[in-house]
Amino acid sequence: MRRPLVVEKALASGFGIGYLRGGGTAASVACCLCLYGLVPPGGTLPVPLTLGVTAGLLGVGVAVAGRVERHWGKDNYRVVIDEVAGMWISLLFIPLTVPRLLAGLLLFRLLDIYKPFFIRRAEKLPGGLGVMMDDVLAGLGANVLLQVLVKFYFL
Repeated sequence: MRRPLVVEKALASGFGIGYLRGGGTAASVACCLCLYGLVPPGGTLPVPLTLGVTAGLLGVGVAVAGRVERHWGKDNYRVVIDEVAGMWISLLFIPLTVPRLLAGLLLFRLLDIYKPFFIRRAEKLPGGLGVMMDDVLAGLGANVLLQVLVKFYFL
C-alpha cells in the first residue's frame, strides 16, 4: 500500500497557502515576508545558504509537484512551491530593502502571470519540471530587471 501524499501536498501547497484564493500571489508575498524577517535591511543572505536554499526549493519543488500532479492534475492552482521558488530567485543577490522587495514581487508576478517570450513554453515540459520551470524563468527575468533597477536607478 502506498503512503498518503500528506507531506508532498503540504510542501507543494506551501503548507496550505495554495488552498487560498490567489494562492500564487499569497505564496510570493509569504516568501517576501520570510526574507524580510531573515535579512537585515540592505543586506543579503550568505552565498552558501542562498545557493543551498535555491537548490533545495528547486529539487523538492520538481519532486513534489510531479508527484501531486498525478492526483491534482497538471499545474494545479494548489501547487505554489513554484511561486515560492520563483520569488526566491527574483531576489537572489539583491541587497534587500522594502522598495526592492516590492519591486521584485511586482516584477515576478507580472512575468509569472503574463509569461512573455519563452516562459510559457517551459510549462510544456513534463511533470514537476514543467510546473517549476516557468516560475524559475520568471524569477530569473525579474532578478535581471531588478539588478538593472538597483544598479542604474538606485532603487
